[in-house]
Amino acid sequence: MTDSIAPDTHIGRVSLRVSDLDRLVSFYRDTIGFDVLETTDTTATLGASETPLLELTADPDLPERRRTETGLFHTAFRVPTREALADALVRVEQNWQLSGASDHLVSEALYLRDPDGNGIELYVDRPREEWERDEAGTLRMDTLPLSLAPLRESGDPESKLPAGTDVGHIHLEVSSIPQTRTFYTEVVGMDEPVSLPSPYGDSSLFVSAGGYHHHIGANTWNQRTDPATGRGLDWFELVVPAEDGLAALSSRLTEAGYDVADIDSGLRVHGPDGIELRVRVES
Repeated sequence: MTDSIAPDTHIGRVSLRVSDLDRLVSFYRDTIGFDVLETTDTTATLGASETPLLELTADPDLPERRRTETGLFHTAFRVPTREALADALVRVEQNWQLSGASDHLVSEALYLRDPDGNGIELYVDRPREEWERDEAGTLRMDTLPLSLAPLRESGDPESKLPAGTDVGHIHLEVSSIPQTRTFYTEVVGMDEPVSLPSPYGDSSLFVSAGGYHHHIGANTWNQRTDPATGRGLDWFELVVPAEDGLAALSSRLTEAGYDVADIDSGLRVHGPDGIELRVRVES
């Protein structure tokens, strides 16, 4: 049944269920550098310039995410330049605490957690022509130390996320890599551009459209087994370039036995582990 999803497909918005809306809005505005685009008593939309990237919905009665629950590993916000990554570093170190920094060969990345414990990656891609490939033509990635000193020297703590920032990828914690692979490759129609060495290849998965290193990552490193019921990931969004691509994906999902719901912006489906995927057409 597999048809490839359009190569221009990308991640759109990510939505989180949060405990304290004011605290999370302040964190994402002051530490990450978002613009606050819209707020109500229980919701907030944040983004870079005029582009919405993050939806927050407050429910103070929701419990903390349990250690067995699947869901979000991290949301990866991609900045357009290394200068913007330097700005992000000094904002984080001035206002919060960095938890890691890595050179992935295809990208350079900073890692931290928000006040609710949701993972965040801030990263910049290296130019595609510099991405390394193995003898089989698959992309090489690694996790190497990233030197932060040059970034600290040039960063501006008063900056914001610049126009052109987007959600480069989302990384999920799932209960089964084979089940997740089947859904995203055989049904959604994404590719696996990265060859991961053992043991990572058995416990993680990277899929994408258009030869990107990954739009969606998944892992079983923390052995989570249950659908999420508490705070954390509510849904995330794929954006396809045309209506016919949306219709084709809807047909594949239905044919595979998934319950597809039409929503104002496109469609909604619950994939493996009950993780909600929304798909809409580029506006």
